[in-house]
Amino acid sequence: MLTVIKNGKVVDPGNVVGHYDVWIMDGSVDEVVPSGEKAIPVDAEVIDAEGLLVVPGLIDVHVHLREPGEEYKETIETGALSAAAGGFTAVCAMPNTKPVNDTPEVTSFIVKQAREAGYAKVYPVAAITGGLSGASLCEYGELKRAGAVAISDDGRPVEDGQIMRRAMEYAKGFQMLIISHCEELSLVAGGCMNEGLTATHMGLAGIPNISESMMVIRDISLAELTGAHLHVAHVSTPESIEAIREAKKRGVSVTAETAPHYFTLTDEAVKGYNTNAKMNPPLRTEKDRQAVRAALADGTLDVIATDHAPHSILEKDLEFNRAMNGIIGLETSLPLSLELVRDGVLTLEQLVTRMSKKPAQILGLDNSLTQGNTADITLIDEHAEWTAVASEMHSKSTNTPFEGWALKGRAVQTIVDGKTVYGG
Repeated sequence: MLTVIKNGKVVDPGNVVGHYDVWIMDGSVDEVVPSGEKAIPVDAEVIDAEGLLVVPGLIDVHVHLREPGEEYKETIETGALSAAAGGFTAVCAMPNTKPVNDTPEVTSFIVKQAREAGYAKVYPVAAITGGLSGASLCEYGELKRAGAVAISDDGRPVEDGQIMRRAMEYAKGFQMLIISHCEELSLVAGGCMNEGLTATHMGLAGIPNISESMMVIRDISLAELTGAHLHVAHVSTPESIEAIREAKKRGVSVTAETAPHYFTLTDEAVKGYNTNAKMNPPLRTEKDRQAVRAALADGTLDVIATDHAPHSILEKDLEFNRAMNGIIGLETSLPLSLELVRDGVLTLEQLVTRMSKKPAQILGLDNSLTQGNTADITLIDEHAEWTAVASEMHSKSTNTPFEGWALKGRAVQTIVDGKTVYGG
């Protein structure tokens, strides 16, 4: 079957940018031609993208889908639908499920559930250590064969340096990406928000920047030693950014991500003991926020991810220090990130690179709109104005600090394997 996306502004950095028609045949890109240059057959399905951006499908390298084990918060189906609604054609699901994704059986289950859901693609990230214990390495080869694209103990750091070194050496042998949750727990010491004036005024224990950057520096050193590809999750501090920047200059194989809340909010959002603004790493200061924005602009931070972390009211409607960390973010990520373009921090091409092309590259995928590639495509109305209302989103959970925000820009159609899975 032939489908033609016509009249849109194609933004595919490094490949093609401008007004083009995208021809899709049997789920793959057939050709990309200047708009109106080639007559469209009468029996083709036509998608008129006039006034819209047409980009390679957005990819989120860091989400929590909660299945198996905590389906009351999110399921693979609801998470994948929420992803598609946010313009994501693929997401990477972190392993801190119940049971932990540390066996091929759990990995295979996630792959099966995602395939049956039929929305965004779900790439499982398996655990570095059994049960996220930090003690014994998992069987990376078996996990990769079952469908895992990377390994991580996200939610917890691998505290033992020798274990992390062996994990990197083992992962390198299987050409698997290792995603590091960088946190020195001894420095967290019961903290529940950023260490600073806001925490002092609220009477809450703080978490210093060094609790993140110290572990970033350690893991970069181990990556330099082993030659493994390290990807640093949810970067939030200028000290971490500088360590990553210098490592890249030395040729270390390191990439890094941040999330929209770190370049949009500060720890001021926690005032009133707002548990929907509680996350890990915590929201930090304006200085930190500006450093994150600058690092996205210069490419030190390669990727914008969401760290989508759904929780029910049972985990959030508690005293601040007892509430769980995390927010939902799949459906607010794109408009919040488009603000970087409107603010002149990123160009549109840089934004598409951070949210689509670079994530694909890190995962070893080619999602360019070129002949023969799978037609995973997102259509975006960058001018659409809407209000964030959590109860109207597709996630099972509603824990967002952006409730009631006036947002601009959203995905209007998400296409996976040449088929529309959302909008249209």
